[in-house]
Amino acid sequence: MTKLIATFFYAGLMRPAPGTWGSLAALPAGALIFWLGGLNAFLIAVPLVFALGWWATAVETRGKDDHDPSEIVIDEVAGQWIALIPVFIGITHSGAGMLALWPGWVTAFVFFRLFDITKPGPIGWADRRGDALGVMLDDVIAGVFAGIVVMIAAWISHGVLGL
Repeated sequence: MTKLIATFFYAGLMRPAPGTWGSLAALPAGALIFWLGGLNAFLIAVPLVFALGWWATAVETRGKDDHDPSEIVIDEVAGQWIALIPVFIGITHSGAGMLALWPGWVTAFVFFRLFDITKPGPIGWADRRGDALGVMLDDVIAGVFAGIVVMIAAWISHGVLGL
């Protein structure tokens, strides 16, 4: 059960770049949760996947030298979902269809992967913790950073900043 969770239904076993595959798998999974239950269901799913991911990662890495094996991608799912929160809020408030805000989806994905791969500032700090919480936290922070970029991009594209 923990392997299924940690690899997000085995998406983490795909090669190359399992983290990217995990992030891609998070998109339709998040969309399904939002479609079935709306924004509130999605906002409940985010901390739930974080908690399950932390637990599964701790179990899967216990006693191993590698604290963050590449096949563990539940952390990418949590981070990618956080990056999508502004998109789902936008869909909820505008009444637009999910695909109408496709630039937000693309921005959330690209910037989440960029921050997750490059690990600037606090993302790198969390990654260097060397434990299951660090595995999850670096992606949470990357997701927050990407979500901020999504919001800035939305404001710019709608003229809120006057640009």
